[in-house]
Amino acid sequence: VQLQASGGGLVQDGGSLRLSCATSGGTFSTIALGWFRQAPGKERDFVAAISRNGISTSYGDSVKGRFTISRDNAKNTVTLQMNNLKPEDTAVYYCAARFSVSNSYSFAQQDKYDYWGQGTKVTVSS
Repeated sequence: VQLQASGGGLVQDGGSLRLSCATSGGTFSTIALGWFRQAPGKERDFVAAISRNGISTSYGDSVKGRFTISRDNAKNTVTLQMNNLKPEDTAVYYCAARFSVSNSYSFAQQDKYDYWGQGTKVTVSS
């Protein structure tokens, strides 16, 4: 499975961005997906995850209520809508994928993912 993330950029405090991750090389409807981020000098952290059927989602505590993950099984893409961005959201954002037997389970642990995109940088200025 290949993953290509896009949509990063520079935005002001309180602004919004929409990240997309296009996938190829696998049957998209059998894949669970997630977003993670890594700020400079810090470990990579969980942001959001979505099950293969799109019904189950989970979020990191710091983004709950501001970020929304969704998927389009017709376009083989997963999207992260980020609203009310804060300077502490500045990071490189990575999309990740894994084949899932469960139809409705979302995975928050990064070691559960087998495939990773190249990352897209998000910078939030104060």
